[in-house]
Amino acid sequence: MHELRIAESIVQSVLEEMARQNLHSIKTIGLRIGALSGVNIDSLRFGFESIVPETALAHARLQVEEVAVQGECRHCGKNFEVNEFIFVCPHCFSTDMAIKTGQELDLVYIEAE
Repeated sequence: MHELRIAESIVQSVLEEMARQNLHSIKTIGLRIGALSGVNIDSLRFGFESIVPETALAHARLQVEEVAVQGECRHCGKNFEVNEFIFVCPHCFSTDMAIKTGQELDLVYIEAE
């Protein structure tokens, strides 16, 4: 399960930032995860919660913003949200599109107490 490895990477990054900023307690870790990232958010939360009890992040919680898939049609130039993973422009019905959002896996912020 690659979500556990992602959780380990998040924990390591936050612990490094805590040391760099001389922080003692983290309240919230904010993430942005795109629908196309391949990350199962429930599995990521489970992995995170299973590895933090013995760390300085024992009381931290993950705040996850899910990012929808947005595309730009290369044929007509219009932007649109991809619904139900149907990659067709709703304006001109072209399948030639560029993915603008939905692939994110970003650590956005750390909220300290």
